[in-house]
Amino acid sequence: MASEQELSVFLRSVQNRAFKRAQFATQNPDSALDIVQDSMIRLAEKYGARDPSEWPMLFQRILTNAILDWHRRQKVRAGWMSNMSDFSTGDDDPEVGFDLLETLDVRESSALGEGSDRQLERIQTLAILEAEISRLPERQREAFLLRYWEGLDVAETAEAMGCSEGSVKTHCSRAAQSLAKALRARGWNDEKQS
Repeated sequence: MASEQELSVFLRSVQNRAFKRAQFATQNPDSALDIVQDSMIRLAEKYGARDPSEWPMLFQRILTNAILDWHRRQKVRAGWMSNMSDFSTGDDDPEVGFDLLETLDVRESSALGEGSDRQLERIQTLAILEAEISRLPERQREAFLLRYWEGLDVAETAEAMGCSEGSVKTHCSRAAQSLAKALRARGWNDEKQS
C-alpha cells in the first residue's frame, strides 16, 4: 500500500507537465489549473492505495478524460448559445418557474455552415453570458449551471444542491430573469434575432 508521502512526491513530479499539457489543450490557464487539480484529486481518492508503479498511466488517463470532458462542455455551451434574445421575463410566474430550455431557441448549425460574423457573434454572446453568470448570487448560479449547462433535471439539481425542487425552480427563475435583464441592458433584445 502506498503512503501519502509517496503520492505527494508523485503528484509534485507530474504537476508542471500536466499543467502544460492541459494549458495547450484548453488555451486557458485557469481551466488548465482546474483540470490538473481535479485530476490529482481523482487519482488520490480513487487510486491512492494502488501500487505507485500504476500511478503514471492512471494519472495520464484521468488527465486525458478531464481534458476531453472540458472540450465537451465547451462544445455544449457553444451549441445552445445560438440566440440569447429568447430569454423571457416579466410575465413569468415565479410559482411555476421559468424553464430556459423551453424558451431558448437553439438553432442547429455547424461551425462550417455558418459565417464568420455569426461565429463571432456566438463567441461574444458566450463571453457576455459567462460574465453575467459570474455576477449571479452563488445559489442562483449553482442552480442555473447545474440545470442548463450540466443538463441535470430539477430533481437531480435539488439533490446535488441539497435543497428542495421548489428552491431549484425559484433559483433558476431568478437567475434567468437576472440574466435576461442584464443581456437586454447590454443591447440583446428581440431585434438581435436572426
